[in-house]
Amino acid sequence: MSSVIRPPAVAGTFYPEDTAILTETMRRLLSSARFRGSAGSVPKAIIVPHAGYVYSAPVAASAYARVATGRGHVQRVVLLGPAHTVALGDIAASGADAFSTPLGVLEVDSASRDAVVRDRLVSVSDLAHLAEHSLEVQLPFIQFVLGPVRVLPLLVGTVSTAAVAQLLSRVWGGPETLVVVSTDLSHYHDRETARRMDNRTAAAIIARNPKGVSPADACGVYALRGLLSLAARREMKVEQLDLRTSADTVGDLTRVVGYGSFVLA
Repeated sequence: MSSVIRPPAVAGTFYPEDTAILTETMRRLLSSARFRGSAGSVPKAIIVPHAGYVYSAPVAASAYARVATGRGHVQRVVLLGPAHTVALGDIAASGADAFSTPLGVLEVDSASRDAVVRDRLVSVSDLAHLAEHSLEVQLPFIQFVLGPVRVLPLLVGTVSTAAVAQLLSRVWGGPETLVVVSTDLSHYHDRETARRMDNRTAAAIIARNPKGVSPADACGVYALRGLLSLAARREMKVEQLDLRTSADTVGDLTRVVGYGSFVLA
């Protein structure tokens, strides 16, 4: 039986579609990544933005630089992010066997996917994944930093914090599993308003307070709330690495989007 591979949908728009250029882009982003705090053991989870690379990739790179020492140890990445093209009232996996980018193919952890689908924690919607960028833009980072790991891409719709936390508990695994929550922060405010909102959101994330983050604060709010709830239950430490806006990376001060990167251990 032939494999079903989900092809890249936003290569050439959100990130380079040429393999050599994308590889060099990854190298440059990771080598210039900035973050506060000292590098330690490989985080269990990261929170990263998902806009076009020119806007948010420098912020995301700070978190991926921190997981680079997990290469050869991390074997699976669970990806959660919002669905921008299809309205979802649940959590949707892809039916594909693998996802591809210009850097190659990543196998889907189909055993874990099938188990959570069987237990009705997740549905399957290839339509939701077809043109979605929130997870795809993370894949080149994962490939470049961690190598040919398995992935479990999940799009999180309007669901309860408890539902996401329950799902995460099921797929949490041990040190072989990294959890990635993909979310941007405030959207389309002036720079000062965005900074004020994002600082408040960052404080809620650091405090592991899911009730402190609203849909106006983060487009991936439902996945984020679930991770924060589980992090509080597990008494995890949250560290902020970077917090900027598109005004900082591109320069438009009037209609900006906020980006933050965090690690949880």
